Amino acid sequence: MVGLPPARVSSYETDQPGLSPSVPLDYLPARAFADERQAIDALTFMPIGGQKKMTWDESFYANYTDGMLILHKGKVVYERYFGCLDEAGKHASMSMTKSLTGLLAQILVTEGKLDENALVSDIIPETVESAYATATVRQVMDMTTGVRYSEDYSDPKADIWIYSAAASPLPKPEGYAGPNGYWEYLQQVQPEGEHGERFHYKTVDADMVGWLVSRASGKSVTELASERLWSQMASEQDAYMTVDGKGVPFAGGGLSAGLRDLGRLGLVMLNKGVINGKRLFPAAVVERIQSGGNPSRFGTAYPALIGGSYASLWWVYPGEDGAFAARGVHGQTIYVNPAAEMVLVRFASFPRAENSLIDPTSLPAFQAVADYLKSK
Repeated sequence: MVGLPPARVSSYETDQPGLSPSVPLDYLPARAFADERQAIDALTFMPIGGQKKMTWDESFYANYTDGMLILHKGKVVYERYFGCLDEAGKHASMSMTKSLTGLLAQILVTEGKLDENALVSDIIPETVESAYATATVRQVMDMTTGVRYSEDYSDPKADIWIYSAAASPLPKPEGYAGPNGYWEYLQQVQPEGEHGERFHYKTVDADMVGWLVSRASGKSVTELASERLWSQMASEQDAYMTVDGKGVPFAGGGLSAGLRDLGRLGLVMLNKGVINGKRLFPAAVVERIQSGGNPSRFGTAYPALIGGSYASLWWVYPGEDGAFAARGVHGQTIYVNPAAEMVLVRFASFPRAENSLIDPTSLPAFQAVADYLKSK
């Protein structure tokens, strides 16, 4: 017996009406593109807490970058691959998956199909014995739940490893008596703290959002993402999402996709629901995400992001540019900077599962590019 195959997030099928065939991204002319890459590679910035300036090119290697795509005013101005990744490859998105799930949830909330003020147990009665029972949908979407869950990857006894055992699509070992699958695990989560009190990053919250999305829409996260996003934004490739032993997609971290297609998703966010002249969802969806959560609840766990917030499973950065992002462990990001009319997508393989180690280099590097593009 083997594990289940991943769930597919379909791009397009030409024989199905209403779906968008792939539309190539718009690139600068070849000479201008080469000049722009050279200019961006030469940009310098001071890492947070650093003593010596670094170039963009140096940061590319320092952060173990596998792929980088930058769009400005809708045009690709920088694209670069390294190692085994090329333009036809797909890469693990890790927790950027959460933001895809959060976007779907916010679409349903904005369209009146999911009540953000409802209790989780009112929508999913199976959670009545779980700590999630008394949390609101909004509290789960903003990760301000009071549920017990440790995501310390260095601790072999942390909840993340119990959760991983439950979620594995492989047959459970003999004598295994724990929960089977994401949703079964969520039904037995215990309380810790008060709902709505403060932000605490917990992958289980994203998977609860995935369950809420599925219950409200009657579709899996992958089916809804295919229907509302991938098949409509002229994507180049199918994406895939890992599943548990029952076929439930990993809404908190299972997405693998191509760099350019995540660039398209970034463009949809930058343009508030529009791509290639086609509106995919109301502008109010992105406006709600951009408005963020309560910074006083965000805390100091992410030093480079103090003053920012978290809303609908998206990171909202401090600063005047109104930047917001999807982020994944080991360096994955979709960074949207409205002031610079810029989208940046990075795949990376940073060896430690701590974005706080990458932020001191990444965030000033991103800002340096944004400032440069604002001058164009």
